Amino acid sequence: MTARRAVLPLRVLLVLLFGLLVVLETVSLPGQFAHLAEQRPDLAHLRWPLTAVTVFWVVCAQVVVVATGKLLTLFEQDRVFSDGASRWVDVVLWAIGAAWAVLAVVSARVALTAEDPALPLLLLLLLAGVGALGLLVVVARALLRQATTLRTDLDAVI
Repeated sequence: MTARRAVLPLRVLLVLLFGLLVVLETVSLPGQFAHLAEQRPDLAHLRWPLTAVTVFWVVCAQVVVVATGKLLTLFEQDRVFSDGASRWVDVVLWAIGAAWAVLAVVSARVALTAEDPALPLLLLLLLAGVGALGLLVVVARALLRQATTLRTDLDAVI
């Protein structure tokens, strides 16, 4: 499958993903934490902080989905080697960085109060994974800038 032929299925998946994220942030997460507060009154004080943090992470994911859609549009228009593309990659990087920073704070808080090591270990795994994703985007941004410079230089020669 060529890259151009993959754009339409990727757009469909991004729209589906964005829709599922909307359902998650508006119905599922608030409902889940309301149910937790009812079933475990000793944890009821965590309802709103957990809702706010998880909805924030979903919003960060939505920002990445939208930015990816914008990058796909630039790809289709053969404008991926432009400042506009770099700006959208920066948006992805900022969203991942914000999600990672909040995850780091949550992980530290949980690690200090946890009685069982399973949840802190899971959060550490997520922290490493999101960190690796962020660094991968940093490398992709550097490659995009290098390719943009090379294309600009080539266009100037031709």
